[in-house]
Amino acid sequence: MGDTGEAAPAAPAGVDVEKPSAARIYDWYLGGDQNWAVDREFGKRALELFPVAGELARQNRAFLGRLVRAAVEAGIRQFLDLGSGVPTVGNVHEIVRDHLPEGERASVVYVDYEPVATAHATVLLEQEEATDWAAMIQADLRNVDGVLTHPETERLIDFGQPVCLLMVAVLHFIGDDDRPADLVARYRDQLVPGSWLAISHSTSDHLDTDEAAPIRDAVQSYRKTSNPMWPRKSAEIESWFGGWPLLDPGLVPPADWRPTEPVSPPTARTRPFGVAGVARGPE
Repeated sequence: MGDTGEAAPAAPAGVDVEKPSAARIYDWYLGGDQNWAVDREFGKRALELFPVAGELARQNRAFLGRLVRAAVEAGIRQFLDLGSGVPTVGNVHEIVRDHLPEGERASVVYVDYEPVATAHATVLLEQEEATDWAAMIQADLRNVDGVLTHPETERLIDFGQPVCLLMVAVLHFIGDDDRPADLVARYRDQLVPGSWLAISHSTSDHLDTDEAAPIRDAVQSYRKTSNPMWPRKSAEIESWFGGWPLLDPGLVPPADWRPTEPVSPPTARTRPFGVAGVARGPE
């Protein structure tokens, strides 16, 4: 977990550091330093109500790493990461770069509306001299046309070729009024056969029990952040793949999607609280 924040970064222009941000809280859970006191205090309270929140965040990040490696190994060379959040260890372009066969090229586009994420990712890509093949867009994923027609998307992503579309731990911040199923469908409809669609999402299957009262409280507390949280039933989440066949092992807790080592007891405790899956566009 991050430190107490004496070295918290200067806030980019337009960043509200008086209200907690889910992206920055997630960064704190992952041990990052792009967060402020308001985010850390909220994160600590959330952990009191929902102690596995930090571990679940780390498992979502680990799932992201495994699926990107799998996509590269399967020949995918284009990645569109929606709601990418504040860059931290194991960013998509870093995983792609480290696993791409010598002599081959790839492209990565990150999308997030959080100014901290945008500012930090832009600097990171410039420092790593990766801007010729990776870019950061500051945009709301709900603005589908804005994302798809952004100059950086058009520069780097050829939708006539397979794309790995990543929606990792982001759709549970899209309320029902914004029709998340339709949003996913609009992006999915841009993808050619052989593309991958990856989704992870917090679940509400377990929230009807008395034992889940603290978790319901934690969810309600997230409604006070700049990114209210909306857990959903696993069956609803699975429907967003639009009938595309799920790759093995199907829709499972993030820790159980192709793990590379045995699942530890702390990690196992996250199983009831989220699902992850990857589908491949049929030929």
